[in-house]
Amino acid sequence: MSDQSRRAVKKAQTRAHVRDTAQRLFSERGFDAVTIADVAAAAGVAVQTVFNHFATKEELYWADRTPWVDGPAAAVRERPAGVPALTALREHLVASVGHFVERLADPTGRCTIAALERSPALQAAERELHHTAEARLRCALVEAWTGPGAEERVPADPRTAAAVVAATWLAVTRILVTQPRDPLPAPEDAAGVAAATRALAERLLSRYEAELVVPVLADGTVPALRAV
Repeated sequence: MSDQSRRAVKKAQTRAHVRDTAQRLFSERGFDAVTIADVAAAAGVAVQTVFNHFATKEELYWADRTPWVDGPAAAVRERPAGVPALTALREHLVASVGHFVERLADPTGRCTIAALERSPALQAAERELHHTAEARLRCALVEAWTGPGAEERVPADPRTAAAVVAATWLAVTRILVTQPRDPLPAPEDAAGVAAATRALAERLLSRYEAELVVPVLADGTVPALRAV
């Protein structure tokens, strides 16, 4: 292994150690009660080492816990050939909401949510991450509908539709995954709550998808009847 490779491995190990230490302290003491100095001391590293890997305490909390930020956009960009963007997005979001709610049965997942619910700073950071996810999804949908190899059947106004879909679909899924947090279901009930949440997401998003699909008439023309 080269010196450069060894340094990269060491850096990754240090980052993971700092992250795991911080997230353990957040679970034990609460996010607001833990300082960066506390994290550094518990991890056995310098305060600057923590900042070398994580710019803020909020970033430490959310590290490797936010697949939902890039996931929707990735589902659109990486969809199989022939699968419409909205179908790929719907399938991804339905699966995701079920998975997130299922995690409420897990002690680690419950501790994570408990720490989040006790901290206004973390809740604000979560909202910012939600806006980031929305912006990235909007860009991915615009690419799918206007870029090279764009789908044949697209909304009449792709950019407006992309903005509407990103805002409304992610708002719906955010509500579905945050609603069961307060109060948390009993661990043994989480699977049932997840199944009901997944079914509701499927019904809602399927209807939204149908409203945005532009039909092709018998004569091969596409009616321009919808604003988006």
